[in-house]
Amino acid sequence: MAINKDSNVYTIGFAVALVVVVGTILAMLSIGLKPMQKQNEVVKKKMDILSAMLTEMEMENISRKNASDEFDKYVDLSKAVVLDMNGELKDGKEAFEVDIRKERRDKNLAEADKNYPLFICEKEGKTMFVIPIVGNGLWGPIWGNISVGEDMRTILGASFGHKGETPGLGAEITQAFFVNRWLGEEISDENGEATKFEIVKNSSGSEPKKVDGITGGTITSVGVQEMVNRCLKPYVSYFNKLKSN
Repeated sequence: MAINKDSNVYTIGFAVALVVVVGTILAMLSIGLKPMQKQNEVVKKKMDILSAMLTEMEMENISRKNASDEFDKYVDLSKAVVLDMNGELKDGKEAFEVDIRKERRDKNLAEADKNYPLFICEKEGKTMFVIPIVGNGLWGPIWGNISVGEDMRTILGASFGHKGETPGLGAEITQAFFVNRWLGEEISDENGEATKFEIVKNSSGSEPKKVDGITGGTITSVGVQEMVNRCLKPYVSYFNKLKSN
């Protein structure tokens, strides 16, 4: 029997078949590419951690191809730990596997159940601690990493990222001029109290505990301020415990 290609039945059947075929192809591609996507995420995470402890010039020699090898030179994942919101060690958690951005998005995850990974690194014979942070900007999530020195107080490096902040405004948090404003700041005072940083727009950022914000990026700057102040608290508590031992 000849097929009537002008009939509605044929048109609907053809459309359904096309959707099934295309959907199957896309599903197979997604499954096939998943290992590659996962690997890209791992490499990106390693580069983000490195960018908080290496200089801009040192990072120029690091690409996706050699990131893992370079990461292993500085970071010993066997020493990495995971903390709770009070700065207590959590057992059974792999620091590198913790996705703080995913946890931030999970509205059903209680604050007490969130994880705070800490990476212990070594550069030029000196210990550094890299602290991942996450928060909210104007248009979406912002994140970063902050490295502190052997004194467990002084900020030696930092890196920030965002999903959709405005170019030329809030997106400037990724630029070296903003990152460098954090260097030398201390995350705690002489009494072990966590520093409450203030991002300012009156050019008083040279004062302790103050950091000059982004011109025209007020809301993003406030997001960075909230992110840093909230995320550093568990680590300050943990460092205080280490110092007292």
